[in-house]
Amino acid sequence: MPSPDDDAARRAGAILTIDLGAIAANWRGLHDAGRASGRPVDCAAVLKADAYGTGAAAVGPRLAAEGCRQFFVAHIDEAIALRRVLAEHPIYVLNGLLAGTEGDFVEHNLTPVLNHLGQLNAWRAAAQRFNRPLDAVIHLDTGMNRLGFGPDDAQALINERGRLRGLRLALFMSHLVASEETANPINGEQLSRFRSFVKAMPGAPASLANSSGIFLGPDYHFDLMRPGAALYGINPLPGQANPMLPTVTLQARILQTRRVDALQTVGYGGAWRAARSTRVATIGLGYADGYFRALVNRSVVYIAQQPAPVIGRISMDLVTIDVTDVAEADSQPGAMVEVLGPHLTPDDIAKQAHTNGYEVMTSLGRRYHRVYVEGRDDHADEAEVEDDAAGDAA
Repeated sequence: MPSPDDDAARRAGAILTIDLGAIAANWRGLHDAGRASGRPVDCAAVLKADAYGTGAAAVGPRLAAEGCRQFFVAHIDEAIALRRVLAEHPIYVLNGLLAGTEGDFVEHNLTPVLNHLGQLNAWRAAAQRFNRPLDAVIHLDTGMNRLGFGPDDAQALINERGRLRGLRLALFMSHLVASEETANPINGEQLSRFRSFVKAMPGAPASLANSSGIFLGPDYHFDLMRPGAALYGINPLPGQANPMLPTVTLQARILQTRRVDALQTVGYGGAWRAARSTRVATIGLGYADGYFRALVNRSVVYIAQQPAPVIGRISMDLVTIDVTDVAEADSQPGAMVEVLGPHLTPDDIAKQAHTNGYEVMTSLGRRYHRVYVEGRDDHADEAEVEDDAAGDAA
């Protein structure tokens, strides 16, 4: 953790520690899993939503140093920000080509994921306007029914390859609907549709597997795997042991403690009533920092290895906890409590809040003081990144 002499850490109500070494190790493990079949399978990294809340400006270069060569984001502004720290690597924009952004893609050397014939035609026109071939990804919709070429548009491409003239095909891709459900028959159906398309459209690498899709086996790996959530420690195999390393620890500071008598209430609306004389501590984070209001009277935090129940409504900036059973020496103002970490993972919080680990990670607040480390047990390698630098890739 940060030195107590660190000014920013002293001022922080909560501190988020992000383990870049663990993220890199997760990528390396997924990359190696893809190559277990003996085929040359590459592994990209999805850095959308500011690298799932961990900071793309820090995560991108670390993964590039680990050997990752290709990156995906959702929005073009995410891609432009990422380009500032990744000068040469291919960066693909999943949400595609918005009208009028062709020049931005060319200027920043970005590749759109083309999702329909209208985007394809606009990107071809841009290639003619700039008088040079432009890279493109073709997204085939095999069952998600969100983005991508539907059956009719896909058949039009197969029938008229000339529609691609002027473009360099970097990739054919599709996205799995239920890859975390290994027995779901839709996985095989999508695989069959994608294989048929790729067979009819030779000449470019293919990509189907997201994080959970990697664990469906080599048939789903094709030429490029695209993990996102698993890189950041979210379990790609719900209901089974998590094969990924945890990547974040969130600690909040106790601001004040008080004792309340039996039958007294705590917080807005009197949503929690003491059944006994209770020591209450207030910690410095709230729903403005991504700590969900749904956790009212439902979750815990940890202090010195001891659980402390969250009590009362979650406020914008504050959470109250019951520290009656925690040693007073460990629960004084200024002490740090574990909100996320070894005892409570993002997937654990997700279950309590009736959401998923993706939302937990991408909700991590911008008010946290952020610390980047290379390995949880190697605090000598801590390196802090100022909020404005980490925010460049938001």
